[in-house]
Amino acid sequence: MSRDPPHEWPVVESEAEYETGWYTGGYDRVRQPDGSEKDYYWAELPDAVVVVATTGDELVMVDQFRPTIREQCLELPAGIVEDGESYTTAGARELREETGFDPAGVSLLEDFYCSTGVLRHRRGIVFAEGLEPVETNLDSNEFLEVTTVPVEDALEVARREPANDATIEGVLLARAEGLL
Repeated sequence: MSRDPPHEWPVVESEAEYETGWYTGGYDRVRQPDGSEKDYYWAELPDAVVVVATTGDELVMVDQFRPTIREQCLELPAGIVEDGESYTTAGARELREETGFDPAGVSLLEDFYCSTGVLRHRRGIVFAEGLEPVETNLDSNEFLEVTTVPVEDALEVARREPANDATIEGVLLARAEGLL
């Protein structure tokens, strides 16, 4: 079944209204297919990586407070992809820094846009294995505890409130690839 090509939505105006150091927010005024114009607001964030890492039959997770939602969260290790890094390089670095595990191998499971109705943000999900203990190197705003959960309980744990999209996505993708 073929799809018609997408309509052209010309950008009439693009405005970055604010910069926070963490993200940029603004809008694009676009001409819609019917000729009308509308402002579409967006936030632009750097790429991020989420790490699905196993130590045998255990999934590595971090337990940390998330001030944005004011909740303690059990989630997969994650972080920002720095300039020049691939998702796999960033994933290995974040895993080392946050959990104190250095992976022998890291592979990209998927990369995709997140919340395309409002965000300009890509996320990569990586799988890490062959973990060796090393020193952690937490950022000044990271106050977390490393824990593990049995792989067979990973999806159930990921779905517990307050559940988050990145952890659920990581567990589901790794499971779909037969890695969990």
